[in-house]
Amino acid sequence: MWYHVSEPNAYLAVTGIGIDKVKIVKKCFVMPFQKVRKVSIAPFDFSMALQAMTSEKLQFSLPAVFTIGPHDDEASLMKYAVLLTGDSDGQAPAQKHAITPGRNHVQEIVKGIIEGETRSIVSNMTMEELFNNRRLFKAQVIECVQKELDQFGMHVYNANVKELQDMGDSKYFESLARKAHEGAQSQAQVDVANARMLGRVGEAEKEGETKQKIAKINAHTAVLETERKVEKANADQKLRTREIEIARELQLAQIAANRSAEQKDAELQKHVEEKRAEMELERLRATTVTQAKIARESAQEKADADQYTQQKKSDAQAYNQQKEAEAIAYRSAKDADASMYQRTKQADADLMSKEKEGQALYILAEKEAQANFIQKQRDAEANFIAKEREAEANFIARKKEADGLKEMASAYGEMSKVLGGPQGLLQYLMLQNGTFTELSHANATAINGLQPKISVWNTGSQDGAADSMAPIRNLLQTLPPMLSTIQDQTGMTAPAWLMGQPHAGQNGDMSAEEKVAATQKALLNGHK
Repeated sequence: MWYHVSEPNAYLAVTGIGIDKVKIVKKCFVMPFQKVRKVSIAPFDFSMALQAMTSEKLQFSLPAVFTIGPHDDEASLMKYAVLLTGDSDGQAPAQKHAITPGRNHVQEIVKGIIEGETRSIVSNMTMEELFNNRRLFKAQVIECVQKELDQFGMHVYNANVKELQDMGDSKYFESLARKAHEGAQSQAQVDVANARMLGRVGEAEKEGETKQKIAKINAHTAVLETERKVEKANADQKLRTREIEIARELQLAQIAANRSAEQKDAELQKHVEEKRAEMELERLRATTVTQAKIARESAQEKADADQYTQQKKSDAQAYNQQKEAEAIAYRSAKDADASMYQRTKQADADLMSKEKEGQALYILAEKEAQANFIQKQRDAEANFIAKEREAEANFIARKKEADGLKEMASAYGEMSKVLGGPQGLLQYLMLQNGTFTELSHANATAINGLQPKISVWNTGSQDGAADSMAPIRNLLQTLPPMLSTIQDQTGMTAPAWLMGQPHAGQNGDMSAEEKVAATQKALLNGHK
């Protein structure tokens, strides 16, 4: 009896006596007549390059990497242990008490399943669908492969489909990549143009918003200034009204004080007159009672009459002064009310005028900003359309020019074959364009007006006798006429030592002295 424990990434598959099929556990006692094998559930990766053909009969290579392993549940592990553990021939490895799944034949089984399902899916898809719906294709492959692997108790943990590749002479994916690159470049140019247009439009919008905000601020400032002026006018009006009220109260107090003083004076005067009358009455009483009574009654009546007259006069003056004060107060109040009303109306009119003026300036600025925005937008659109049309025209012109050059090159190639090669084509083009005529004309123009002097010298022996010094003599004899011809045609003179010639005798020979002198002279001239 043995006690077995598996690793964290493995299970124990126990078979034998007391077990109907396979028992999957992490640890157990192994009884006699029982066998135990360790089954690893660690996933494994394998790469493959699948060759498939689409519904359009286009072949391509599909590199992919799959991560596959046994599923971690009892039913799947039992299937995996029964079907895939051991070698491909069903024999268990020779090592005692441990087995590992035969990775080679498992990968072959999985590869066969993947290739079959992938080819089945690809055969119903076009190349464009496969290229554009790669994620859907990957999901379909995983789903179909997983259905087939479920019967073996295995699970697809991950599938990574790499870039699709061309096979043989096919250039499909290369052409698509080039097309995408050109499209991206064209879209980038369009995006740059759109960004510039948006920048200009945004700048115009910000300028318009700035002008609108400035107009609003100016209008609000004018309104606030008008309100402050109205508040100041109201305060000034209240101040003047209070000053008028205080002045009126002072005048009334002054009048009341005057009336009180006059009344007190009248009372004192009356008291004095009464005392005077009593004294006079006592004096007269002493003399004549009758006269005294008569005088007293007369004086009393007279005093009463004077008092009444004085009182009425004082009342009339007080009433007149009171009415005059009331009239002054009424006129002042009315004047103040009229002034306040006039100033209120003037302030309201100024406020309404400022408000209307502010609204007019705001509307004018808003309309002007809208007009500038629309004008700049139209200018941007017109410039964009003009640039686009110009670019299209340049592209078409360059394309037509390239097509013309291509056709002309093809025609020249055919003509070269007919004329016997490039040399024949060159001569034909020179004849057709008049190149030979122009060259002849240029050569004639170059030598036109020249007056060459042609001298013929014969230095050879006429008798045909052999002479070993003939070449040297002939060379020396050609120097004088050659130098003379150069001098006549170009104006260039040979050095004096070269042109110096000895005097010849009658027979053309020099004496010995002349030869020695000529040799010394030549040597001296050569050393100078």
